[in-house]
Amino acid sequence: MGTHGSGVDRARVSNWNAANIITVARILFAPAFIWLLLVSTDQASDVTRWVAAGLFVLGMATDGIDGFVARRYNLVTDLGKILDPIADKVLTGGALIALSILGELPWWVTALILVREVGITIFRMAVISDQVIPASRGGKIKTVVQFVAITAALMPLSALWGAPMDIVNTVLMTLVVIITLATGVDYLVDGVRQQRRLAAGSASAKKVSTPGGKRRGGK
Repeated sequence: MGTHGSGVDRARVSNWNAANIITVARILFAPAFIWLLLVSTDQASDVTRWVAAGLFVLGMATDGIDGFVARRYNLVTDLGKILDPIADKVLTGGALIALSILGELPWWVTALILVREVGITIFRMAVISDQVIPASRGGKIKTVVQFVAITAALMPLSALWGAPMDIVNTVLMTLVVIITLATGVDYLVDGVRQQRRLAAGSASAKKVSTPGGKRRGGK
């Protein structure tokens, strides 16, 4: 009791803590949000479309909440590191796919973004036991731009404001594609650089433990 600081052993933190439960709840938002979106229309009078957009915004807003709770109460776990990006990808990916199904977003845009997002998530899971690659400033900007662009596309604003809103949506999605791909490349380069650094450190440690190779040559 009374030890919420850095001295708490992470191994003793339950995977089913408050932060991870919030993350799981964010994942569960996706089916309801996607279903509402698919049965809605792009008319401003369609309440279902507004509710779907609201659920997306609410689901994405919990991203900051679970992160704050995990850091504030030292509830960071390996499961949380895996679930958090998955929750984001489920929400954003579901929104993009649904918009493409509805014919409101080109499939090639959805495909490019999803290939990047899924690829980076798999890469993170592959290296998570060896290193933690922190979110870069570019990655945070990417998340914000994606959130703004997808939210704007989900809301039936074109029905209210006409062609100017179509232009705004096109510009926002173009920025999303550019920033998403650029930060993906940067993330991979940084990850490979850290992997090489770890490998070099491991090789140096082996040389120190077996100086001159004498321990290997006796027999």
